[in-house]
Amino acid sequence: FAALCLLRDRGAAIKAGEILDALEKQLLLDDWALEVIESNGLPRWRMYAHFFSVDAVKAGFLTKERGMWSLTSGGAQALMLGEQGYFLKAQQGYKAWKAAQLADSGNAKVRSELAPGVEVEEAPPEVRFEALRREVNSALAAEVLERVKSCSPVYFERLVVQLLIRMGYGGSREEAGQAVGRSGDGGIDGIINEDRLGLDAIYLQAKRWEGSVGEGPVRDFKGALDAKGAQKGVFITTSSYTPAAKEAARTSRSYKIVLIDGARLAELMIEHDLGVSVTTTYQLKRIDSDFFSEE
Repeated sequence: FAALCLLRDRGAAIKAGEILDALEKQLLLDDWALEVIESNGLPRWRMYAHFFSVDAVKAGFLTKERGMWSLTSGGAQALMLGEQGYFLKAQQGYKAWKAAQLADSGNAKVRSELAPGVEVEEAPPEVRFEALRREVNSALAAEVLERVKSCSPVYFERLVVQLLIRMGYGGSREEAGQAVGRSGDGGIDGIINEDRLGLDAIYLQAKRWEGSVGEGPVRDFKGALDAKGAQKGVFITTSSYTPAAKEAARTSRSYKIVLIDGARLAELMIEHDLGVSVTTTYQLKRIDSDFFSEE
């Protein structure tokens, strides 16, 4: 709410970092809010500010483009409701977006696996459970990606390093991965040492983009890998890649480059329990035929 009020008073788009710096001086923050979270290196209040900004974006009150935040006309109207009224309106907008994600995900893939004319509702229980799982995960992936897009560039770099560690690269050793940083990194945002001596390393590039990543950034990454004498690289973005970018990565000869787009990033985070947690577990049981055998 305070961030949107600041945007309203300035009457122009403002860099996300500038907004948060201004809020830190304006708000009364206790030790709990100022505590730095070890997993991402950010003060707790800044992490929460990024997370809650997602509600404003999905409700249509806030737009984000290349690190710049802008207040929409709908956001200005919501601020007139007061702090409590604004938060209620933002939550309603976010819930409507999430419901739409569930509806849009549908059961198309499950239906394609059924016999012609058979609806999901008529399928066996295990098929219906799988359809529901896919629906929920599809909506969750969209939500995860929106959360990632709201993070700072530094947080995103640390996130992709954590993901590679969770996936088993570096032997799942926390010290095997490091985010290099934004200055003087030579086009490299993170490094995963696959062995303890660092003889074999994976170099990472992480970009929070809205538009598609083209051939240029991939070629720049190839140049950075050449400079490091690297053999393996992973380019991760929150958006997508153009065909030319994919071809540039595919035609690398002296090293292997893997491209991970936003959709795949969200899937991997869910698969490896990064940024998500299990809330409820259901068991699907069937008859044990051996138990009822009288032979």
